[in-house]
Amino acid sequence: MSTPLRLGIAGLGTVGTGVIKIIQTHAALLTGRTGRPVTVSAVSARTRDKDRGIDLSGYDWEDDPVALATRDDVDVFVELMGGSDGPAKAAVEAAIAAGKDVVTANKAMLAIHGQALAEAAEAAGCVIRFEAAVTGGIPVVKALTEGLAGNQTLRVMGVMNGTCNYILTRMESTGLPYETVFDEADRLGYLEADPTLDVGGIDAAHKLSLLAAIAFGTRVAFDKIELEGIERISIDDIRHAADMGFRIKLLGVAQMTGRGLEQRMSPCLVPADSPLGRLENAMNMVVLEGDSAGQIVLQGAGAGEGPTASAVMSDVLDIARGFRVSTFGRPASGLERPVPAKATAAAPYYLRMELDDKPGALAKVATVLGESGISIDRMRQYRHSDTTAPVLIVTHRTTRDALDHALAGFAATGVVPGSPVAIRIESV
Repeated sequence: MSTPLRLGIAGLGTVGTGVIKIIQTHAALLTGRTGRPVTVSAVSARTRDKDRGIDLSGYDWEDDPVALATRDDVDVFVELMGGSDGPAKAAVEAAIAAGKDVVTANKAMLAIHGQALAEAAEAAGCVIRFEAAVTGGIPVVKALTEGLAGNQTLRVMGVMNGTCNYILTRMESTGLPYETVFDEADRLGYLEADPTLDVGGIDAAHKLSLLAAIAFGTRVAFDKIELEGIERISIDDIRHAADMGFRIKLLGVAQMTGRGLEQRMSPCLVPADSPLGRLENAMNMVVLEGDSAGQIVLQGAGAGEGPTASAVMSDVLDIARGFRVSTFGRPASGLERPVPAKATAAAPYYLRMELDDKPGALAKVATVLGESGISIDRMRQYRHSDTTAPVLIVTHRTTRDALDHALAGFAATGVVPGSPVAIRIESV
């Protein structure tokens, strides 16, 4: 029989136990597809005695993940602990130094330390695979590095956080406010321990930065992403968008321009009848645009035991087959440091604001828009019973710079209390 591929698995949460279930349940299938057995030598987790619903008796236990990563009977270190630094990073670095290949689901670690880790792996003759770090069970990393390798990527776009999509679609379907649906998502276990990673767009931005590095041959530049979460989206915004034939999504967009690399993660309006507009609940979707292949749409579960464990195993099986590819699809030494660029392409915008209910207030807002070079496509004022009036404006195509100029001008009018909500309307 061929030599087994021996794994050391650090982290026995939802994903780690899912990986072991696949290995135990589908042993013959995995051997048949790779030509060699895939086995587990040892595991590591914070708590040894926790009931995880799987049999771990056949595996050695290591309390220290670094010790696990450097064992002689481990060929591939599978890091499923999470965290950008700490034990996860230390163990991955130790594995690489010991000549081990690495499979990880740790988007935060790669978004911050990906370049250094990729260079270290390259120097050691190792590979780092991370399909599970981006959109769970959707094979988007493989699509970019393999299926679309003959294309120049034009744009990467998508809904990359299932929790945010659940909150937004649940608000629309139930008419419940953001705070209520947020609490519901928390009870269902959809939110990270730090909820701002989800609703603040940070989790999705980690993923976008990794895809942009692969797509455009650049170093990961997570810290250069224009980032805005969904915390300010109200049920009124959801309803107004639906009235106009749109839905609101936390949308990531990356594209290379003559000015540099644009990366933004922010709420956008998309046509309700588009693939992104039809995406429901906690699902993810990534749209890839290549110069030869055109537009490719990938949809699936972005998290959960089965989908994420499936992605981990796809990387493990590639290593078992002897397939090796650079971390970000090309040698780390050749990745360029990107020049960050703000989005300058014109687009329509949705504006929601409260106006003081007094004569001339709306005229002052229209004047500011005109002075900023922004024309109004549609405008609605809704019934109200207090001293301010809710007003909705949809602009014609304009630039973000012009819009920012207008937003600053609103504050000087004295009739716009609070901060208006501005949401880009994206063509997809």
